[in-house]
Amino acid sequence: MKPQEIARLQGYLKDRFNRPDLSVRGRPNKDDSAEVYFGEEFVGVIFRDDEDGDVSYDFNMAILEIDLPEEPLN
Repeated sequence: MKPQEIARLQGYLKDRFNRPDLSVRGRPNKDDSAEVYFGEEFVGVIFRDDEDGDVSYDFNMAILEIDLPEEPLN
């Protein structure tokens, strides 16, 4: 992804998740995706989909069961 596109996604996600420490970083040798971090913690990948001229983004975040709390947080 281009730097301007990454910056737009970063601004959107910072606002959406209310996380000033969120950053979106380009991936070496990949132009269709970028990585998302909270501080220095990797949290997922954004994939760019440009099908038939319509651009969309898919945010993929893996959650390990070991990281989940024992009881639901309410």
